[in-house]
Amino acid sequence: MKTFMTLASVAAMAAGGAFASDTLQAEIDKPEQWVIQTGDYKNQRYSKLDQINRDTVGDLQVAWTFSTGVLRGHEGSPLVVGDTMFVHTPFPNTVYALDLADDGRIKWRYEPKQDPDVIGVMCCDTVYRGVAYADGKVFLHQADTTVVALDAETGEVAWSAVNGDPSKGETNTATVLPVKDKIIVGISGGEFGVQGHVTAYAIETGEQLWRAYSVGPDDQIMVDPEKTTELGKPIGPDSSINSWEGDQWKIGGGTTWGWFSADLEENLFYYGTGNPSTWNPAQRPGDNKWSMTIFARDIDTGVAKWVYQMTPHDEWDYDGVNEMILSEQEIDGETRKLLTHMDRNGIGYTMDRVTGELLVAEKYDPVVNWTTGVDMDPESETYGRPAVVAEYSTEQNGEDVNSTGICPSALGTKDQQPGAYSPRTETFYVPTNHVCMDYEPFRVAYTAGQPYVGATLSMYPAPDSHGGMGNFIAWDNINGEIKWSIPEQFSVWSGALATAGDVVFYGTLEGYLKAVDAETGDELYRFKTPSGIIGNVMTYEREGKQYIGILSGVGGWAGIGLAAGLTNPNDGLGAVGGYAALSDYTALGGQLTVFALPD
Repeated sequence: MKTFMTLASVAAMAAGGAFASDTLQAEIDKPEQWVIQTGDYKNQRYSKLDQINRDTVGDLQVAWTFSTGVLRGHEGSPLVVGDTMFVHTPFPNTVYALDLADDGRIKWRYEPKQDPDVIGVMCCDTVYRGVAYADGKVFLHQADTTVVALDAETGEVAWSAVNGDPSKGETNTATVLPVKDKIIVGISGGEFGVQGHVTAYAIETGEQLWRAYSVGPDDQIMVDPEKTTELGKPIGPDSSINSWEGDQWKIGGGTTWGWFSADLEENLFYYGTGNPSTWNPAQRPGDNKWSMTIFARDIDTGVAKWVYQMTPHDEWDYDGVNEMILSEQEIDGETRKLLTHMDRNGIGYTMDRVTGELLVAEKYDPVVNWTTGVDMDPESETYGRPAVVAEYSTEQNGEDVNSTGICPSALGTKDQQPGAYSPRTETFYVPTNHVCMDYEPFRVAYTAGQPYVGATLSMYPAPDSHGGMGNFIAWDNINGEIKWSIPEQFSVWSGALATAGDVVFYGTLEGYLKAVDAETGDELYRFKTPSGIIGNVMTYEREGKQYIGILSGVGGWAGIGLAAGLTNPNDGLGAVGGYAALSDYTALGGQLTVFALPD
């Protein structure tokens, strides 16, 4: 099968045909359900349910629990469609269908048989961010890159497709985006020198429809040199390969293991690309386009409408994969279609999602020091680029030199853990890391299937601050300002949930589910679950009762020491030493905890 198609052939392919998932939007619009991981296509993670509100949330009780049987990091969340809840696990990526009308009876389970060797080429724990639902099917993207469509009623396999090659370091940790007649999926493996891509498969058959790479020649990255723009200007021919030395783009990274959002009116979907390979910037001169980039692509054809590279020639592993949250807000008296992205590099971006215009770029943690800020002058030659501080430039300091005190660490001011947005408060609620690092790049050779990192890291709490490693913040994306901030002892590695009850939920690495007031940040409720939380809070309603669900099971990059039993401080790409104290507060687990108000 072709791995890419000409722009003309893709355009022709998109000209006709009914959309198999026209009904999915109607399912998403039912507030009693949670049908895709992001809650909706806008990635707002907002629920219109309000039975649990700022006045009642303090009375929450545990309604029921479910053990997943796996002791690794549990990211993502359950789904609820009708009377069925779908629960996933980390590797081996078991999927359970639970009957909510029959005391949570297991209707079916799907247990994929994967080669355990794939664990050795998964970067930062064996996490998985969850299944999706569309048209009577549950979609799973396994660690070994097999995309599977399961019959939602029976668990039988409807189709499967292989999306990558683990022997080269290609794996998967991300969910999929079901949109129109397609399932859009990404790929992991930036630390193994793969060439990142997004791929569209037909929902009904699993046929590969198109594949768009992040880096490489124009036909592979699926851009139109005259029509695809960055900051309003055409990117021109060979924009990516001209920014790499030789054919280094072939192992250039730019993987796509984050979240997807979509605007059906504009027929665009949005996502970010990850770090360039290797982590040693001296080995890859140039801007390394289009790693570290926000892409807006046509859903039907895959062709990019606009791009924006946030961290050209990345020197710190500031992957750009974090979620793009879509909103409609007023700027200068005009309602605009916006995209808000809280990047790993510590800058919160607000953009016009139709045109790609950059509107706001401000630090969302005051300790961010690798840059003085982004050039916001459209007439400047460096418009849209961050100004790098020489002291914290691993490129300028050189190979085999330990650059110290860089903020944020490679974890970023926020990693993939998704924020939420409330249309009621017009505020973004963002889980963050408050962590700095020392970073020493070294020369590394590429071997397919072997780590291609080229840097040694150590991580620690931001100096001269509150002493902890995280904050949960409320962000004003129009003015680029923090409205309030809650300090946490460890990074907040859980996805947030905002509700019409003016309550925001998130989890902590110690294992607490917390509820705070959406306006003030005042804590309203907390409950300690059996293990650290790196999952995403969700909600649903059944028979008139609202429930809150959260997966606990410590792990992920921040918890890799506990999850994998690592003790060397430099292991886990520097995270083990930074989070060594976490073992004093929690232990391994794998459990779904569901909360409700008392009858």
